[in-house]
Amino acid sequence: MEANTRSTGRLPAAFLTPGSSSFMDFLSDHSPGMLPGNRNLPPLQGAVEAPHGTTIVAATFDGGVVLAGDRRATMGNVIAQRDIEKVFPADEYSAVGIAGTAGLAVEMVKLFQLELEHFEKVEGAQLSLEGKANRLSTMIRSNLGMAMQGLAVVPLFAGFDIDREKGRIFSYDVTGGRSEEHGYAATGSGSVFARSSMKKLYRQDLTEQEALTLVVQALYDAADDDSATGGPDVARRIYPIVTVITDEGFRKLDEAESSEIARSILEHRLEQPDGPRAALL
Repeated sequence: MEANTRSTGRLPAAFLTPGSSSFMDFLSDHSPGMLPGNRNLPPLQGAVEAPHGTTIVAATFDGGVVLAGDRRATMGNVIAQRDIEKVFPADEYSAVGIAGTAGLAVEMVKLFQLELEHFEKVEGAQLSLEGKANRLSTMIRSNLGMAMQGLAVVPLFAGFDIDREKGRIFSYDVTGGRSEEHGYAATGSGSVFARSSMKKLYRQDLTEQEALTLVVQALYDAADDDSATGGPDVARRIYPIVTVITDEGFRKLDEAESSEIARSILEHRLEQPDGPRAALL
């Protein structure tokens, strides 16, 4: 049967023509200007001032993975937003946390969500977690031109691998280079401090609750030394975005749950400012 390539009703012919299971390939063929990496940019006139988001952390536990992010976005030395969301579900069994230029990062996440949904609808099956990580790598690589002008996006991807029955974490660089992290990972301006915190507190037999406490603890430590990372703000009721991904799917902690973890850490810090291991376990 020959495909109907003529325009029918309100839908353009492109929407009625069989094609690739990749939504990015579809846009490249029919509307290439909508892809972030294909947009024409003005000549570089010095540093571009745009809100940037940091810091994202992740940790695996027996049965899944936890992905969390602070709520602060900065623009130079100014706090651009205090309650930005940086962690989003990619699909039922994976999530992505954004660090870098906030506007481009959110747009990339939405495109990534569409990419996974489009593949599932066309193929009738989900991509493997490895396949999802590769698709995100391709999208980051397509943004290299903007990254070279200071508009970089460096996400952290985590999910539950149904085939291997465990949580996995993938980190990236601005060129789209992908690395699988084992145990824990962090990205963003506060990642050095967050990673140092998790390095001392992480162990392989963590429970889900201990992993949740660990990532919030790491964000607290990052905020203590990095001005671009926002710590728990009790006065404004702004707490980290914390998500859990298990064989039951993606779940985002509500404000009551995340605030309870943050408050318990703050109470321990008031009693013992050095933040001993006992504050976590």
